[in-house]
Amino acid sequence: MKVTLERKNDNYLFEATGASGVPVYIDNKADEPSKGASPMELLLMGLGGCSAIDVIMILKKQRQEITSYKMEVEGQRREVRKAKPFESIHVRLILEGEIEETKAIRAAQLSFEKYCSVSITMEASVKITYSIVLNGKEISV
Repeated sequence: MKVTLERKNDNYLFEATGASGVPVYIDNKADEPSKGASPMELLLMGLGGCSAIDVIMILKKQRQEITSYKMEVEGQRREVRKAKPFESIHVRLILEGEIEETKAIRAAQLSFEKYCSVSITMEASVKITYSIVLNGKEISV
């Protein structure tokens, strides 16, 4: 896998592209107004996107009908030297539809523990937790 970045202005705005050719804009949040996501936001987005794809794929195979899928991904950071890496990330899956509770729980578990390459990559250094809201009701995982 390979991506390229190209600087787009005199400051910190970059256009990143991968094999798909779809551009993603990356910028420094200190320069307002920002024209792209920060690298740390992209990490959270990558984790959420990876897991979302897994969960939807698993639930579709189980013939569950998803009418709405949202996620909230929140990272807690700590200072290490001058950097601020994530120490923990919590992902909140918000699902609606004709979905069995046990299947939603199992799909999330499989994603975070077995299939999501992003969470597996990060698990050695970041504590990743998740919760599920199914049809407006918080369910135990």
